[in-house]
Amino acid sequence: MTVNLTPQGTRGPTMSGGPLKGVFVGLMVFMHRRGLMNRMDGLPVLLLTTLGARSGRLRTTPVMAFPEGADSWLVVASNGGGARHPFWVVNMARNPDDVWIGAEGRKIRVTPTSLDGAEREEAWASIVRQSGRFGGYEKKTDREIPVVRLRAVS
Repeated sequence: MTVNLTPQGTRGPTMSGGPLKGVFVGLMVFMHRRGLMNRMDGLPVLLLTTLGARSGRLRTTPVMAFPEGADSWLVVASNGGGARHPFWVVNMARNPDDVWIGAEGRKIRVTPTSLDGAEREEAWASIVRQSGRFGGYEKKTDREIPVVRLRAVS
C-alpha cells in the first residue's frame, strides 16, 4: 500500500505554477464545494487533499476519478501529459497516511496504492476508453503516468 513515483520524463508540456494556477485551482475547488463542478467528461471530480511533501500544509486539488465500486476510485497523475508528476502524487508518496477525498459532500480518508504491471495496463486501457483525453496525455510525455487506487479507510 504505497505510492511509487516513476521517473520524471524528458518531454511534455510544462505545467508551470504561479499565481494564476493557484487562482484557477481555488476557483475549481470553490465551484466543486457549491455543487457547480462535480463532473468532467461525465466522470466524477473529487477534491483530493494531501499533506504537502515540503510545506507540511494540507493541499486540495480537484481530480477526475474513475470509480471502482462504492469505496474505491482510480486517479491519474497525468499533469496534462507533462514531463513532471503533479504535486499531489508526490505528496501521496511522501505522506500516504494523510490523504482524503471530498465526494458527494463527504470527507473520506483513503489509502493510496500505485498500480503497476498488468494491473496498471488493464486500468489504463479502461481509463482511456472512458476519457480519451488521457490517451493524448500519454503521447505527449515519455514518463509512465502513475495510476493510483484510492480506497476508503474503514
